[in-house]
Amino acid sequence: MYLSLPLPSTVTRMMTVTVFSGTGDSLPMPYTVTVPKNGVCRDLCKALSDACCLKQSEMLLLGEVYDYRIYRYFSPLELLNIIKDGDQLVAYKLPAGHEKLLRIEILHRNVDRFTPEPQFNARKLIGSPLVTCIPNDSTRKADIYAAVSAVLAPFVRAKVHAPGESVLNGRRPSLDGIVPRDNGASCEKGLSMSNVDEATSDAEFLPFKLYLSDDKGHIRNPVEEDSDHVFGLPMRLLMGWSDKEHEIYNLKYMDDLPDVFKPGFMSKKTQQEAVNLFSCLDAFLKDEPLGPDDMWLVSCCKEHRQARKKLDLWRLPEILVVHLKRFSYSRYMKNKLDTFVNFPIHDLDMTKYAKHTSGGDQPLIYELYAVINHYGGLGGGHYSAYAKLIEEDSWYHFDDSHVSSVNEEETGTSAAYLLFYRRVDGNSCAMSDVVPVNTHMVDSLEA
Repeated sequence: MYLSLPLPSTVTRMMTVTVFSGTGDSLPMPYTVTVPKNGVCRDLCKALSDACCLKQSEMLLLGEVYDYRIYRYFSPLELLNIIKDGDQLVAYKLPAGHEKLLRIEILHRNVDRFTPEPQFNARKLIGSPLVTCIPNDSTRKADIYAAVSAVLAPFVRAKVHAPGESVLNGRRPSLDGIVPRDNGASCEKGLSMSNVDEATSDAEFLPFKLYLSDDKGHIRNPVEEDSDHVFGLPMRLLMGWSDKEHEIYNLKYMDDLPDVFKPGFMSKKTQQEAVNLFSCLDAFLKDEPLGPDDMWLVSCCKEHRQARKKLDLWRLPEILVVHLKRFSYSRYMKNKLDTFVNFPIHDLDMTKYAKHTSGGDQPLIYELYAVINHYGGLGGGHYSAYAKLIEEDSWYHFDDSHVSSVNEEETGTSAAYLLFYRRVDGNSCAMSDVVPVNTHMVDSLEA
């Protein structure tokens, strides 16, 4: 019997996603999480939900940003292997059930105060798109400006207001002393305008101007009063950033989204940590979600559902061969993994991995007696071996016609490909039976 064990780096993947608040209760924050390499986007959202302490009343909308626009949204069952390391992912915290609300995408573009519209469209987009939502029946100017103001609130630069600069006569302060809005309410509750006159007055004093736009950020028409503003679904808005807006809001929090994965983001300690044989066993026995192409038909509801696969070891043999899967295949590349795997030479305890043991409580202890190495890559390579001569209790290196004596510590290298173990408990043969030596054959070879 042999076990074909994956290296942990081939079954899991580290991904960095920037999480934005869709209700304006926090600044964007990048999170790096570990997910199954062959998992689906639902696994990524689950890991992000745990990392950012997502509330039960919220859910994540996962998307990719390209050229300062939302390039696409991901469905829960899309495979993670379609996402490249160089992609830039975002996740928006929105109220649960946001699918029933009107989603608003907010794009950004620098503009001078007197920039004509044709030149405005020619300017490049900046920053990261923001996403929020409003009720479907609240598409007036006041509703839209209130939603955008709320989602921008965390970006307001901190300012100290003099005592006389608070709200006077029920009106907002001047733009030089802008006060962030209260974002404590949820999207649907907080953005339903109970007092239209007050909301309209607020919109007049907000420092920015909004335009309806297409998916490329081209202006269609400004958001005006007394009309419904739905130009396609989702609603896309363009916000013009003049020097005044930059003074009020700190746009740096929307700049420079991190890539999904960059080796430089990992600490040197993490990169240099040795993988051990037990972590390979745990990766082999861990349950994994099956992809959309492997949906199972559930008999009770007659619907196809995503399934999970779990392997267990029922019983272990006397001779155990371990194959380390050093060849990695993905949609975009194939490569050989030269990861060093730390495997025990003595006292490999496999007791906890076997579901059934015929010897009662007797532990399943194994000793290493041979290693096959592979050097090279996918296109070609070279094999060598280490083997233990039991009668001499010594190790030898076999490299084509060359044989040399080595210390047992030298058998552990990053080229180890196949490991051969023998069980050494009371129910098995002695270790001297592992490699029987035919003295007549040895004599004839020496002659």
